[in-house]
Amino acid sequence: MVNANDLLAIAIKETNNLYEGETFLVRELFKGYEWNRISRSDRLLLGTLFINYVNTSNGNIKATHKTSSGQQRYLKLK
Repeated sequence: MVNANDLLAIAIKETNNLYEGETFLVRELFKGYEWNRISRSDRLLLGTLFINYVNTSNGNIKATHKTSSGQQRYLKLK
């Protein structure tokens, strides 16, 4: 079974496939059936780990706003 840190590594790697200026949710970095197989607690932990990664790294991803359902939206920069 994959743990939250493994999921974080997968999500970070998947951001390399995004175009500059593209906005996304963490769940969009996974195929639908993969996301559905992740437990709710691991998805919540992944969201926390991902935003912490974005806020502490000097990478090319920026947190923008939350959706009406409370999900964090991100923007791929240069």
